[in-house]
Amino acid sequence: MKTLNDWILLDRHQAAATPLMPAPERITAGNPTQTVWNHYSDPSQQFHVGFWSCEPGRWAIHYTEHEYCQLLEGEVVIHDRQGGQLALKPGDQFVIPAGFVGEWETLTSCRKVYVIFEPHA
Repeated sequence: MKTLNDWILLDRHQAAATPLMPAPERITAGNPTQTVWNHYSDPSQQFHVGFWSCEPGRWAIHYTEHEYCQLLEGEVVIHDRQGGQLALKPGDQFVIPAGFVGEWETLTSCRKVYVIFEPHA
């Protein structure tokens, strides 16, 4: 049985910073260096919660996971393959469904909280 000792309070929990970078062939502009602070992953490794930050740049994305995000800092534009685009600012909350293909463009250094569910293949 789980107790309050099993809870993760994101603002009080220490998580290691993990640097990331999109594969070079996916980058279309800038130098989108990224950092992830993953605070929680369930035992199945399908559910994850944490923070992510990124420097300005643009790269191709293909989501296999469902992701809820709240943009905390910065400005981004999401581009779909049909030519659509969505500008996001701090406070915006959104869900990216699995199967989305497009490009993520970070205009100014950004930070978001994420909740990811990765279905079994």
